[in-house]
Amino acid sequence: MAAQDGTQEAHVTQGPLTTEAGAPVADNQNSETAGVGGPVLVQDQLLLEKLAHFNRERIPERVVHARGAGAYGTFTLTRDVSRWTRAAFLSEVGKQTETFLRFSTVAGSLGAADAVRDPRGWALKFYTEEGNYDLVGNNTPVFFIKDAIKFPDFIHTQKRDPYSGSQEADNVWDFWGLSPESTHQVTWLFGDRGIPASYRHMNGYGSHTFQWNNEAGEVFWVKYHFKTDQGIKNLTQDEANRLAGEDPDSHQRDLREAIERGDFPTWTVQVQIMPAADAATYRFNPFDLTKVWPHEDYPPIEIGRLELNRNPENIFAEVEQSVFSPAHFVPGIGPSPDKMLQGRLFAYGDAHRYRVGINADHLPVNRPHATEARTHSRDGFLYDGRHKGAKNYEPNSFGGPSQTGRPLWQSTPVTGVTGDHAAAVHAEDDDFTQAGDLYRLMSEAEKGRLVDNLAGFIAKVSREDIAERAIGNFRRADEDFGKRLEAAIQALRG
Repeated sequence: MAAQDGTQEAHVTQGPLTTEAGAPVADNQNSETAGVGGPVLVQDQLLLEKLAHFNRERIPERVVHARGAGAYGTFTLTRDVSRWTRAAFLSEVGKQTETFLRFSTVAGSLGAADAVRDPRGWALKFYTEEGNYDLVGNNTPVFFIKDAIKFPDFIHTQKRDPYSGSQEADNVWDFWGLSPESTHQVTWLFGDRGIPASYRHMNGYGSHTFQWNNEAGEVFWVKYHFKTDQGIKNLTQDEANRLAGEDPDSHQRDLREAIERGDFPTWTVQVQIMPAADAATYRFNPFDLTKVWPHEDYPPIEIGRLELNRNPENIFAEVEQSVFSPAHFVPGIGPSPDKMLQGRLFAYGDAHRYRVGINADHLPVNRPHATEARTHSRDGFLYDGRHKGAKNYEPNSFGGPSQTGRPLWQSTPVTGVTGDHAAAVHAEDDDFTQAGDLYRLMSEAEKGRLVDNLAGFIAKVSREDIAERAIGNFRRADEDFGKRLEAAIQALRG
């Protein structure tokens, strides 16, 4: 618990130190030996217990988003949205819902620095009265790829090379150059917002398109935006390089200390809403994760406020063991045909079942607050016996939980034959228009920093064709963009 002055109070434990089984410990300073200076005895169970537990203290780190920080908070609804969704936590203006938000970088390992050029994960858990709703996005409204089948390949390019053991510019730019759909997100990443000054000073986005449905069964497509009330603040590459070396924990420290001193960070929550009928004829595929919906087409609507106001007391238990899945929906909210989202519906839960265990959802940070999880799943690693002797099958005639008969979301009509299809073709389905639009929105100073950031990285590739392909993609987004980038790379290479 935090004291009134913001410092951390000591936890006072009454009684003697014990073993894991509860027996009092006589000596925690010296191992039991066969005589003074003799060998250690295997009968010293405290020693064996401590060493065995220490060897097993870590669990596998996340393959992506390993480096993170989190905090608890409250979401408050400020607008009536019942015309669009029947979700209970969105049913009444002023209604508050407990939340837990985990921020993260994507590519770095658990021990990496915070101040690096990388997207930031935005994993938000709503502890609603109808179960947990997880909204798992990023601090960017778009992503590098649009189909989950490419995700392992993409991440392999961002991680350490199997031969060199380091991230290699050749791998990164070879993949991005051969995947022109990445041009929009790469323009975001190497612009000013590529290195947020802190977790408090960046926006969050659901990124994907999701389904809302109301009591009448009407369907709407929705995108989430969380706009920081602290204002956008970013680091230059030089500032980030210095900070990463001086204080690798800069972002998690900033978040923790802000909450300790009562400077609770807040975000204004907005949604863009598209009637379901619009999707088929919209000018580009509205389920494409590499695209944004222009605000002039679907203006953001303010619906609430998110505040973070309580730090976790144990980082491992509450941040490292927290699990989020895009498949955790509640009545009135569901998925869309976004191919990246569809893959994530499986991948996230599967990762957590491997990493934390089959009963990860029973841990306190992951457990529903206002309702009990009533399932017929039993046993497995760390099962706590909470179901006692209740029957573990359905249907049964012993008063066990049963189905409601009402799906959480509305069905999506589909037609056609099975196959490895690309997305449906819309009039403006290309990979470069929105990247060019983003570039043209920037000031001259912003454009200059973007070009310098890109040039510094592309100049490291060892093959000219990889560099030329990358430059060509940015030239297709905007001729001036490509021209300035090519000149900057040539200047660095002399």
